[in-house]
Amino acid sequence: MDFSLTEVQSMLAESAEKFIANDYDFDTRQTIAASEQGYSSSVWRTFAELGWTAIPFSEADGGFDGGPIESMLMMQQFGRGLIVEPYLANIVLAGGVLRRIANESQKAKWMQPLIAGELQTALAFAEPQSRYDLANIETTAVADADGWVINGHKSVVCNGGHAGLLIIPARTSGDSTSATGITLFAVEGMADGVTRRSYRTVDAHQAAEIRLENVRADGGALLGDVNKAYATLDAVIDEATLAVCAEAVGIMQVMTEKTVEYSKNRVQFGVPIGSFQALQHRMVDMLTACEQSYSLLIWASMANADQSDEAKKSISALKYQVGTAGQKVGQEAVQLHGAMGVCWDTDIAHYFKRLTAIGQMFGNADWHLDKLAA
Repeated sequence: MDFSLTEVQSMLAESAEKFIANDYDFDTRQTIAASEQGYSSSVWRTFAELGWTAIPFSEADGGFDGGPIESMLMMQQFGRGLIVEPYLANIVLAGGVLRRIANESQKAKWMQPLIAGELQTALAFAEPQSRYDLANIETTAVADADGWVINGHKSVVCNGGHAGLLIIPARTSGDSTSATGITLFAVEGMADGVTRRSYRTVDAHQAAEIRLENVRADGGALLGDVNKAYATLDAVIDEATLAVCAEAVGIMQVMTEKTVEYSKNRVQFGVPIGSFQALQHRMVDMLTACEQSYSLLIWASMANADQSDEAKKSISALKYQVGTAGQKVGQEAVQLHGAMGVCWDTDIAHYFKRLTAIGQMFGNADWHLDKLAA
């Protein structure tokens, strides 16, 4: 099996690495995260200019025909840089739906501005009662003479407060936990009946609670076929799970590197703490956890790129590994940094917060272990 990157893939990873090193240091990230918007519009335009927002889309749609490998490379670097710009929400989640089932007029209306960095979007798939069950949808869409009327409540919607376009899974038939009877709709973020409450999450990203009260959607808002959206939703969430796992591996790697560097400079009893054998063993365990996670990330990315029979299994295995290994690496990094590990001005604390949040996204370690066992 060939694990080497193509020239284009190498250039892609290098461009992200250079951007973070030159233009997105920790202080810049903190300033952006603390702003009212919570992300930088100029940085987002730069993403579009560099072609990063076009990566997973087909050439016919104005993209670069990228796949899981390219997404892995980008998200791994975004993890290392603690990027707060809504790449996951826009390109992986909402963009993942549009490129799969939007018709040509819908692509021209929404997907092209998304790729150009001109439109903010969000996929509002989670509900207060749903936990990690994608089929557990109580939001309803009822057909009438003019289109559809949507009512419901969506929770923890990534980028939901800024989105000019909301993609809403709603139930058009069946009971509230049935995989059949789910339909996807594109709703304007400022449409009548849409109420949004925005907030910052613990990892300095943005989310929103969204209520829909008699929101009207015409026939042009329907994405794909009525009652048959679950397969699309499932595929998009699998892709997003793989993406955040790549981000988590990048975070784990940089936390390990920073902890080793800190141990060389932090002096106690007249010697660097890195000279203590007990601490060396703990840092070796951190490195081992990183390497195991990276190996699973490569396997999962390649399995999904090849659309193999083990693609879904590999994602659950990776998410379980990231959830358990990430907790170990994060806690060790904080403890070995001492009080500095929980200081607001120290990047380790913020890496730990993001890593902890990723552990709960799209199913925690226990949930994915149950999927593997089943």
